[in-house]
Amino acid sequence: MQPHSTEILTADCCIVGGGPAGLMLGYLLVRAGVRVVVIEKHADFLHDFRGDTIHPSTLETMHQLGLLEAFLTLPHQRVEKLEAEIAGQKVTMADFSRLPVQCRFIAFMPQWDFLNFIADHSARYPGYTLLRSTAFESLNEENGTVSGVTALRGNQRIHVRCKVVVGADGRHSQVRAAAGLTSQAFGAARDVIWFRLSRQPHDPDMGVGHTGPRRNFIVIDRGDYWQCGLTIPKGEFDAKQAAGLDAFKAEIAALSPFEAARMAEIEDWTAFKLLSIRIDRLDKWAKPGVLCIGDAAHAMSPIGGVGVNLAIQDAVATANILTAPLKAGELQLRDLEKVQKRRQFPTVATQFLQIKMSRKKSKKKTGGSSRIPGMIGRLPFLKFMAGRLIGLGFRPESPQVARGKDNK
Repeated sequence: MQPHSTEILTADCCIVGGGPAGLMLGYLLVRAGVRVVVIEKHADFLHDFRGDTIHPSTLETMHQLGLLEAFLTLPHQRVEKLEAEIAGQKVTMADFSRLPVQCRFIAFMPQWDFLNFIADHSARYPGYTLLRSTAFESLNEENGTVSGVTALRGNQRIHVRCKVVVGADGRHSQVRAAAGLTSQAFGAARDVIWFRLSRQPHDPDMGVGHTGPRRNFIVIDRGDYWQCGLTIPKGEFDAKQAAGLDAFKAEIAALSPFEAARMAEIEDWTAFKLLSIRIDRLDKWAKPGVLCIGDAAHAMSPIGGVGVNLAIQDAVATANILTAPLKAGELQLRDLEKVQKRRQFPTVATQFLQIKMSRKKSKKKTGGSSRIPGMIGRLPFLKFMAGRLIGLGFRPESPQVARGKDNK
């Protein structure tokens, strides 16, 4: 069906993608008096299998913005340490207790709660527009500079005229593709297969966090159900499908902490969602009038659960750099390039560590993991170092615009 109506909107910034990076950037900009339009293709944020780890760096940002107290009233679980069972021993891999921040813990919270919270607070400011169920169609250009976007909402075509378009639309970003931005891919050794199991009174106690009691199996507490994941060698999902559903359910039953009879809840292959892990980053994050941040600029591995928090830090840095030139009407390509210059080091350093860790896991060196408990026992500072890298990252960002309590 062809669109039968057209709407023209004007803003300072159009953000494509209502994920953590896009919504946080929208909030920071509109709070500083910048007119913002956010385009989100879904009708709501209720989507499974998204990152739900809110790290101390993001909690510190919420504190600096005066949002932390209200934010922590949302249902969440707190984790002060990340632990693993290695060679039969329980080992603290990362300890957040010495971080110089307000919250020395990771908050496990469904991502949709986080996104709804930010969207609700953004909507309290004039100049903020969130277009749900709206699909990005194309970038508009004038004299070689991106001047806005065209999007579709049902039968309506929407043209957004703006000073800058920010692509925050994830690892399969349409904005970066439309802008012709090139990237480097660094591969990944594994994929994750996600699925649900209902929560039953006799289920084992999983504690707090994500890791199940057996290797390669992940369990996330969603309240009335368990979000489960199985990590597999990259590209093996097709082979598992070819072997048949019953064989795959038997494999899951052997690894999971649940009774084998629970696999009866899985009736067909539609119960599974494949997350194809990739690590990549753009060569250049910007061209005249357009910028990519978050996963659109650098897809991360799930290792450490740092993707959401890197995206938030990108958003904070972007707001810090772009607010003044946007409000003055003097935004230039060099301003957009400053965002990449600011965020390139933490991106490269984090991906370097993820790649190294992935390769070590894939090699499966005999006895390698059994040495870890002894190493941490001899060098206890390692768990605090890991806590800092995971909890705060290589370059934490502090919002320089619109600081203080949000009283609206």
